[in-house]
Amino acid sequence: MTGSLNVVGYGLSAIGPGIGVGIVFAAFINGVARQPEARGQLQGIAFIGFALSEALAILGLVLAFVL
Repeated sequence: MTGSLNVVGYGLSAIGPGIGVGIVFAAFINGVARQPEARGQLQGIAFIGFALSEALAILGLVLAFVL
């Protein structure tokens, strides 16, 4: 087997942030459905959660190329 296993490791590690983004936006949609007037406040929190989840994926990508 030839090639770099770093890319396989990144592919496996990208599953976690993908699930995290799904959970963040599922909670956002659920919160807006229950209390529509809180949409503005929940939207900011959802974007912060999305950014943190994606930062982990980008960090994994960088480490895959560095190592």
